[in-house]
Amino acid sequence: MLIFVIVTLGLTTLLVPRLITQLHAWTRTKTAADVLPRGVAIVFGAGLWRDGSPSPVLRDRVLTAAELYFAGKVEKLLMSGDNRFADYNEPAAMQAYAVELGVPAEDIVLDYAGRRTYDTCYRARQIFAVESAILVTQSFHLPRALYTCNQLGVAAVGVPADQRIYRWGSLAFWHTRETIATLVAMLEVHIMRPIPVLGEPEPILTESSKNITAETQSMQRNYSYLRNL
Repeated sequence: MLIFVIVTLGLTTLLVPRLITQLHAWTRTKTAADVLPRGVAIVFGAGLWRDGSPSPVLRDRVLTAAELYFAGKVEKLLMSGDNRFADYNEPAAMQAYAVELGVPAEDIVLDYAGRRTYDTCYRARQIFAVESAILVTQSFHLPRALYTCNQLGVAAVGVPADQRIYRWGSLAFWHTRETIATLVAMLEVHIMRPIPVLGEPEPILTESSKNITAETQSMQRNYSYLRNL
């Protein structure tokens, strides 16, 4: 009986945070076609191959962000990833692929200290002064990213970057990892509140570009309303 209680409590502790973030993401997850414009898309790192090129998961994130950029949904792409080691530079690899896709380099901002989802969201608000953003990552990661960013002051919606059918084994591993990572995220945003690597502020958007984005959002809301009449 005691073992049953311990196992039940353990599973509850792990699964409830996933449920909370899934519910939080429910109305905040959009398609690339339906999402309203915001000034910035935040693209999360997802690993590199040994030659320094983006992994397939990371390529899909950058490709989705580029599609949002070309559709006029965002003005800037914030590429956030790990660069703790000289031979491992996620943001630079993300930028190189985005430029290859046709995104102008001047519209790409690199965050070299986005080592974790928490760090990326925290730095987006505190370093890059991002108040509102579209998050770009895969469906398995999006709920945790949305919950974390919104709790840390970035009003975020998300667009899934699922550009292909991923292998079942990979998805099983990612979802298992997310279960543990989501519990950690809950502890960090509500209790621990760690301070990641910071630095000098580097605001991405000017006041004029914020005004343009807000005006575009208003126009698209009106268009969507009229279309549904």
